[in-house]
Amino acid sequence: MSSRTAWGPSGRAATRHGWAQALGTVLAGLVAMGVVAALGLWAAGATDLPDNAFPRVVVATVVTAVGGAVEMSGDAGGLADTDAGLTVMPLSVTLTGALVIAWGFLRPLRRRAVTGAPELAGWAGRIAFLWLLALLGMAFAARQTFEVSLGEGVLSDLGDLLGVTPKVGFTTDVPLTVLFGLSWLAGVFLLALLVTREAPLPGRLPRLRTSVRPAAYAMVALLLAYVVVGVVVALVVAGTRGHPADTFAVLLLGLPNLAWPALTIGLGATWNGRVEGPFGLPMPQVLDEVLRTRDVSTVNVGTLAEHDGRMWWLLVAAAVLVLAAGFLMASRSPAGTPVWLHALRMAVALALTVLAIGLVGRISAHYGLSVLGIGDLGGGLAGRLFLRPRLWGAVGLALLWGLVAGLLGALLARWVGRRTRGARS
Repeated sequence: MSSRTAWGPSGRAATRHGWAQALGTVLAGLVAMGVVAALGLWAAGATDLPDNAFPRVVVATVVTAVGGAVEMSGDAGGLADTDAGLTVMPLSVTLTGALVIAWGFLRPLRRRAVTGAPELAGWAGRIAFLWLLALLGMAFAARQTFEVSLGEGVLSDLGDLLGVTPKVGFTTDVPLTVLFGLSWLAGVFLLALLVTREAPLPGRLPRLRTSVRPAAYAMVALLLAYVVVGVVVALVVAGTRGHPADTFAVLLLGLPNLAWPALTIGLGATWNGRVEGPFGLPMPQVLDEVLRTRDVSTVNVGTLAEHDGRMWWLLVAAAVLVLAAGFLMASRSPAGTPVWLHALRMAVALALTVLAIGLVGRISAHYGLSVLGIGDLGGGLAGRLFLRPRLWGAVGLALLWGLVAGLLGALLARWVGRRTRGARS
């Protein structure tokens, strides 16, 4: 499609966005996510998977990163039984794709005074259509089956005697992958428009510029700040404690899966979880120690500090960074906005952010194998891991923190503004 030119109120020529630009945006997002996923899986040792499965595992990782549904399956014949499941979003891959696609979506819209709703819908629709095709391609490509070793001992002997060759694999639920993948894209578009001040809003939506955009920008900045802090901590750990491959696997696949729950824990929230069996997802040693108990574990600042006193710094980090977010929100809001309104908006924004973290940050994984009832899907060839928040308690704490941070941030922004004006005069 050839590009057309339209003249905005500023008198400048604004290039309308065609299929080539939309294709570039989608491809850039997919390539960025694929590279991050591939490097993370390589660091985790996934290149050793049999049957040249590595490319399909990379595709499956990208699918789960955009909310797609990957289902585990097992086949061990009539004399054996297998069971497996995995629910986790590799949020490092998710964040990479969101940033790249948001940049590509906003790039043609920047430095324009206004844009019409039909034009904006057409631009988003082109990207969404190509994204739909990409989702379908990935959904059908992300399928693989592996043979499962029975190990040594009785199970191995029974397997050899009966000719049992257990298999486990993964497939994608195509309708759910398309639904959640398109919903994820719509969320990226919405956040991109709400966060940036350089993109125009159509119709009556410019009112959101003064009411929603400062809060949305502050929350995105808060989440990215936690990721940056997490990167610094991870690099220090990789350089001082060894096992750099494991650390980089966490960095490239699931750093926000640890950094963003750390924000909620610093606010006082509690997560419940447990690790049992011979496996666990890469995680800090202190978290692994807390989760490896006979019963469901409680994960909060107190229980983590029992194993490592430095965990109290999570509370300090939350206080400093949330207050900074409150100040940032107030400084980007119109002058004269009441302090109570700043506090209310900050409370709602932080509560919604914590709610989102609780929904996308939960982890669940399990597997099991039995032959003629031996193993019982819960013995040495079985394992389970889960981590989920006490969601509404976390949201309530976020409301309280948001009110305080919004109030103090607004007062601090006014004080800084007065000092700045006084210095200029």
